[in-house]
Amino acid sequence: MSEPSLDPSDAPTRPLLPERLVSGYRAFLEGRFAREHDRFQQLAEAGQNPRIMLIGCCDSRVSPEVIFDAGPGEIFVLRNVANLVPPYAPNDDLHGTSAALEYAVLGLRVAHIVLLGHASCGGVRAYAEADLDPYQRPLSSGDFIGKWISLIGPAAAKIGPARAPLEPYVELLAQASIIQGLANLRSFPSIANLEQRGNLSLHGAYFGIAEGKLLALDEASGRFMAVAAKDYAEALAEPRF
Repeated sequence: MSEPSLDPSDAPTRPLLPERLVSGYRAFLEGRFAREHDRFQQLAEAGQNPRIMLIGCCDSRVSPEVIFDAGPGEIFVLRNVANLVPPYAPNDDLHGTSAALEYAVLGLRVAHIVLLGHASCGGVRAYAEADLDPYQRPLSSGDFIGKWISLIGPAAAKIGPARAPLEPYVELLAQASIIQGLANLRSFPSIANLEQRGNLSLHGAYFGIAEGKLLALDEASGRFMAVAAKDYAEALAEPRF
């Protein structure tokens, strides 16, 4: 069926989208869409069946699809401020993150949930700054962000109050928050049950923006270990132009 023609009088008076997105869409049509048209058609007809759910931060510098070179339909991605997971709380509040978890686990039946944190996280830093100087809180408990990042509290309680210099503490807190997030995931009965049965695996990861280094949590030791360390070293050794 042909699309209706646009009457000149109906033309929009301002751009429908930012030009950067329009130019990006053109590049997508000429490149990836042209190469993977069959894949998009298959996804449209058969639906999605990702094996991995990834919970990441809204930070525009940390794109899971870029970091993991993922194609369409490969990863079910949920992004929120500071990649936080609330504990299981079946009440009348609106639970966007919990709803996405429920859909991924019970609807899509993903086999893995990866909680991806990152260096220089603004949400984690805001929590640490407020803790370090309670007289100059940048976000009140009544704000949406202030309430949301209060989920970092249990992680902060385990590593102690904020201290100067702040940068090392923020990175430590970001990793502690990942560990707490995994504990919160396990507070969901369906997730705990599926993990115990061996149908679902939980993972923690941490990405360094400046150096591109990826770490993954070894829960047995509580340490974050380098992923693909040999490949990372070789990538840094290659000349960059």
